Amino acid sequence: MTEETDRSRGHDAEVIVIGAGLSGVAAAIALRRAGFDDLIVLEKSARLGGTWRDNTYPGCGCDVPSMLYEYSFAPHPWSRGFAAQPEILDYLETTAAAHGVDTAIRYGTEVQEGRWDPDAHRWTLKTTTGTHTARAVIVATGPWHQPRYPEIPGLDDFPGPVFHSARWDHSADLAGRRIAIVGTGASTVQFLPEIQPRAARIDVFQSTAPWVLPKPDYALPPAARRFLQRHPAPRRALRSLHYWMQEAIGLPLRHPRLLLPLEAAARLHLRTQVPDPALRRALSPEHRLGGRRLIASGTYYPALTRPNVRLHPTRVSEVNGSDVIGADGTRARADLIILATGFHIGKLPLADRLHGAHGTTLAQTWAKGRRAYLGTSVSGHPNLFLLLGPNLLTGTTAVPTVLEAQLRYITGALTHLHTSGHTAMDVRAETEQAHHTALHAALRTTVYNTAGCSSYYFSDPGVNTFCWPWSTQRLLKRLRTFDPGTYTWSTPPQDRAHPHTPQLPHPRQDNASDSTSPSPAAQPAGSHPHTPHSP
Repeated sequence: MTEETDRSRGHDAEVIVIGAGLSGVAAAIALRRAGFDDLIVLEKSARLGGTWRDNTYPGCGCDVPSMLYEYSFAPHPWSRGFAAQPEILDYLETTAAAHGVDTAIRYGTEVQEGRWDPDAHRWTLKTTTGTHTARAVIVATGPWHQPRYPEIPGLDDFPGPVFHSARWDHSADLAGRRIAIVGTGASTVQFLPEIQPRAARIDVFQSTAPWVLPKPDYALPPAARRFLQRHPAPRRALRSLHYWMQEAIGLPLRHPRLLLPLEAAARLHLRTQVPDPALRRALSPEHRLGGRRLIASGTYYPALTRPNVRLHPTRVSEVNGSDVIGADGTRARADLIILATGFHIGKLPLADRLHGAHGTTLAQTWAKGRRAYLGTSVSGHPNLFLLLGPNLLTGTTAVPTVLEAQLRYITGALTHLHTSGHTAMDVRAETEQAHHTALHAALRTTVYNTAGCSSYYFSDPGVNTFCWPWSTQRLLKRLRTFDPGTYTWSTPPQDRAHPHTPQLPHPRQDNASDSTSPSPAAQPAGSHPHTPHSP
């Protein structure tokens, strides 16, 4: 039997990565560069890309500058300041191939159950294509994964097409149609200007007006792209400029007393793009900027002023036949409904399938709220690591910056697991609790918690399980060095008479630091670059 055939049916690996999106590809490359070659990536779909594979709605793209949405080890000649979905997906595919990790991906393999074996100190993963075991598991399924479908009475009986923006139906003909859009989040802001010229009429139902900042997007002509490829210093300077602009926006989110200038800029943006006072009032947010995901666009407000677009500042209460009815009693006749209602951000898809040290699932561990030490390790779930876990993201930090910092930490942990001669590591409960307490104390004064609105930041009533309350620099510093003292270490019961039998392959020490160095986005100008966004 060939190794390839064996792996397609089941395999024993040292490390298994679940998910082949932005996070999973980064994890596979970082592990390989750190010397952990015996790894596989399990991907339930037939293609890598994660949210960039799934979200194909018109206008889908990155909402942070492209140069911050790349891996630091793989700079890309982006065609725009804010890259579009097709270019980002192509970047992920070509980067995976260039680093040879595409061959490690097992497509069409969905994890059905995972269990920690306390005797063997290994994870057993039952999947749709066989059973796999691994010394360590990295969960890279991402928060922008499961679309959230609203419960609207009568929606199932609507006679026309109904689809979520994250599952765009490209077979639906929008030309000359009456379209109802439910929701005004990041996806609507991107696709409304694209579909508006084709539709006969568009009714947009808005339950909460979003803050919309100007989007400094620009095209990079081929000559400029070639120049930046050949001259890394100007590219680093431009990337650094983008990074510090993001950091400047992030500062008042942590210190709301500094928000007024940013809110004034957003109001000026609204005033200059929407001349109608009544429409401006309907589009004026009632909460503080930053309480929800930040949105930037130069085309959304103008699209709302077009004669064939009507804004309904109300939630949808029901659908009656072809009529979409707002909570304020307004009605709109529609041929097609687009649900732009976001994702189940706070729900890890595998949480109820991963059983830890005592058979307890991750979902049961999180019954009173999601938590993880540095967003990465959960007490009671040995040798399990989460990418983009609870309370690790901010309103402005680019996702790749966070990923690379996490992967530096994780590869450091796996290296110590090897060199210590132990086979299991579990973050101390008191360490996790201390981090949790300090984090939520710091969140209390940020705009994330005080903006006066609901958002996907709160997966539990009153508990923000999404945001990191401190600076990007502090995040990178906390993840830069792995501290063995924050974990307990053990060997399987049958091996305790001979506790120093390494189970992980010896990592290449000369590569470990290179593979997981903090993204240059977190460093001053003059360091090296790059990584991607979420729709």
